[in-house]
This record gives sequence, structure tokens and C-alpha cells, in this order.
Amino acid sequence: MKDTDIKRLFYAHLFCVFSIILTTFTPSLFLEDFSVLETHLTWMCICSVCVTIVNVVLYLLIKPNPSSKRSSISHKISRLLKSCVYFFISCLLYHAIIVLYGAPLIELMLETFLFAVLLSTFTTLPCLCLLGPNIKAWLRVFTKNGATSIWDNSLQITTLSSVVGAWLGAFPIPLDWERPWQVWPISCTLGATFGYVAGLLISPVWIYRNRKQLTYKSR
Repeated sequence: MKDTDIKRLFYAHLFCVFSIILTTFTPSLFLEDFSVLETHLTWMCICSVCVTIVNVVLYLLIKPNPSSKRSSISHKISRLLKSCVYFFISCLLYHAIIVLYGAPLIELMLETFLFAVLLSTFTTLPCLCLLGPNIKAWLRVFTKNGATSIWDNSLQITTLSSVVGAWLGAFPIPLDWERPWQVWPISCTLGATFGYVAGLLISPVWIYRNRKQLTYKSR
């Protein structure tokens, strides 16, 4: 494992963190009365779009998993279409899981779905960028000792931290504090966002500290 690879991972993650910061402060320069709490649906849409653009651009520039074969245009289009379908399916699955965990089924449906989109952006989108629409590769990465690169390890950490953050964010909702951020799904989206950012910052540090113990098998 080369230190240059870890540096590339670290800088890529810094750009992702910076994109979150931009979505928090920049829209207020162009949108009147914009805030993360008061216009939460707008912020979720902006955050999802911004994080998506940054992830795709970074993947195209860094190419962490370069293919030895040159793909045809039709193959690239097919991969793109499959990735879009997988992402949409991920949004539906997250939406269903969130409802099963107690979110309103009919009321606030838009809020729940946008939360599912945001969670898919933090978890499914990076998997699609790095692994493609390949379920076998996803299952490999998210099994014990299944990572074959530091990028796989970063996927494990950021995905887990995003989901755990969203789960922890649900705990304050039933409390009678009557805070504006307790309105569904603000605390969950904030928890997922903090978890995603924490995963982005923690994963390069964890990989660097454990670089001598990490051994990867070829795929």
C-alpha cells in the first residue's frame, strides 16, 4: 500500500466534505430566507445534487479502480443506465425501510422520500461510482475481509457511519423538547450528514494508522 494512494483518498474525501459545507452556506447567498432548518427540503435537494456531482467528478478524475479493458460507448451507456436504476431502487428500499422503522406512511411522504434520496447519495452513490452496478462486488466489499483496496475500506466506513448517524438522529424526535430540528426528518438527515462527514474524515486516518496490518487479496 502506497502513502500516495492514502493521500489521494484523503484529498478526495476533503472535497466531499467541502461540498457539504458549500451546500450549508452558499445557497443563502442566492436564495432568500434559506437555512438548513427552515428550508430543509430545499437543502436536502441541493445537498444530494452537490454531493452527487462531486462524487462523479472525483471518480472520473481519480479513477481509483481503472479497468484493464477499454469499454465501448454502448457499455458505458449501459453502465450509466443500470447505475441510475440501481440508485432509484436504493431510494425506494430506503424509503420502505424508513417507513417500517416508524416514519409516516402517507403524511410527509415527500420528506421521507427526499431523506431516502439523501441517504442513497451518501451510501449507494459512492458504491456505484467505485464498484459499478455489480451486486457481487457490493456483497464482497461488505463482507468480512472482503475489501481489496483502501477505497473499499472507505466505502465500508462511510456507509456504516452514514446509516448509524441516521439511526441515531431518530432518537430525539419523540422527546418533548419542542425544538425546530426535531421535526421529521430534520434530525435524521442531520445525523446522516454528520455520520457521512465523520466517515469521510475517519476512514483515511484509520487506513493510515492500520496500513501495515491491511493486506488485500487480488480480485
